[in-house]
Amino acid sequence: MRSIFLLGFLSFLCLDCARASRIPGLPPVRGLKEYQEQVVIRFNISNAQDAAALRTVVDRMLLDVWDFTESHVDIRIPNQRIRFLTRALPSSLLDNHSVLIPDLARVAAATYPSRPSLGQSPHQFFHQGTTPASQDPLKYDITDVYFHNYQPYPVIVAWMRLVDSMFRGRGLVQMINIGKSYEGRDIPALRVGIRLDQVASGRRREIILVTGGVHAREWISTSSVNYVAWSFIQSMDKDPVVKKILERFDFVFVPVLNPDGFDYTWEVDRLWRKSRQRTKMSYCPGLDLDHSFSYQWDSEGRQQEPCSGSYGGEEPLQAVEASQLVNWARNETKNGFKFVGYLDLHSYSQQVLVPYSFSCQVQPPNIENLQEVAMNLAKHLRLSNGEFYTVASACGGSGPESIGPFVEARGGSAIDYFYHELKTRYSYQIKLRDTGSYGFLLPSDNIIPAGEEMFQAIKYLGDFLLGNNGHEWLQESAGDEREPSTQDDEL
Repeated sequence: MRSIFLLGFLSFLCLDCARASRIPGLPPVRGLKEYQEQVVIRFNISNAQDAAALRTVVDRMLLDVWDFTESHVDIRIPNQRIRFLTRALPSSLLDNHSVLIPDLARVAAATYPSRPSLGQSPHQFFHQGTTPASQDPLKYDITDVYFHNYQPYPVIVAWMRLVDSMFRGRGLVQMINIGKSYEGRDIPALRVGIRLDQVASGRRREIILVTGGVHAREWISTSSVNYVAWSFIQSMDKDPVVKKILERFDFVFVPVLNPDGFDYTWEVDRLWRKSRQRTKMSYCPGLDLDHSFSYQWDSEGRQQEPCSGSYGGEEPLQAVEASQLVNWARNETKNGFKFVGYLDLHSYSQQVLVPYSFSCQVQPPNIENLQEVAMNLAKHLRLSNGEFYTVASACGGSGPESIGPFVEARGGSAIDYFYHELKTRYSYQIKLRDTGSYGFLLPSDNIIPAGEEMFQAIKYLGDFLLGNNGHEWLQESAGDEREPSTQDDEL
């Protein structure tokens, strides 16, 4: 079956390449030329005054904030604007900074698949000459092919259709459509779960939702969602814990919530963040989906300029893609489904973030349980490959001295919406690899390791929601105290 799947995927790709006006994956020349004179700088923050000064400059200069934690802020800036930046910042910040990425164009170009030579077969296109030509291509594993490189939107959709066609007959996979984007693209999803009527009789079916591609440039989030979906499908027959999880829950994997922006990163601008929806300023299109949801939208009471990277619109759910996800989720609840887990994958900084995002002063009622599960998610992320993930509040800090609120308005996030409005008890944003060496331009050789980390973490979450708290999986003693299941402790 795997060989047939791989042959079908490669055949489609060959046909798709022949139809394309340019070879998929080649970096857009215009976008890379723009990056030649840009760098990414990290400013180390030691007090609230420095954070406030940096936020003021970020807002005035409309700078691209890549990452912010309680200790640092990473900013992308053109070289010619550095002089204006240094004039506006206090000496304490200028004395505590470092250049993370001095050659942005080179690093950005490296994230696209290499250009195939004329006459190369589809097998060679994926393996880029690393596999002997005499080797039977049908023996290759799908992870060596599809997950060898980041994939553009049309290939992602084709891959999902093939997964649907291969496994739908077993009652395991169904490709669904969450809705349409602003530009009319499908927002596809894979629904994975074992439908055993005799098991589910008398019980509401529960959903664990996993989304990626909310921010267009965060390609590792998209590939990780698909890798986790594939891992659950492939593990069902050989891992009894996975089988029990899939008998109880429907997983809905949405790899590209922002297909317009994602496609734009392949065709025009690799570091585009927002959607492509028109705004009141025609020269500044795009809304930040993660500031567009209706719970505590614009909680700070200061609407940002449309040119800002975190602009959430003029009203809640103005972003088409956010509205489509909400409408789909509400329809699911009306049809008797219950959301018990939500993981929104992003990059970068290797963090597990807990609600609330809109404020550091307000905490969820079950904050202790949220934090405990978050610590275990971080633990299982680390167990795969040794990469450390920290746990923090999604607001950007833990108190009034935190820098997060000084850097970016935080209202209207997806995890807050699902937690508060749809009563999804375990709602998290996970920021994947790395911690700043590459940022959003993570090399493709991280795709499989990052996917493995997320699979182990989500497998833990599924086992926890079964009521095992990971004990069955880790084979801990039967006498260990268990956390209550989702049926025991409702909001």
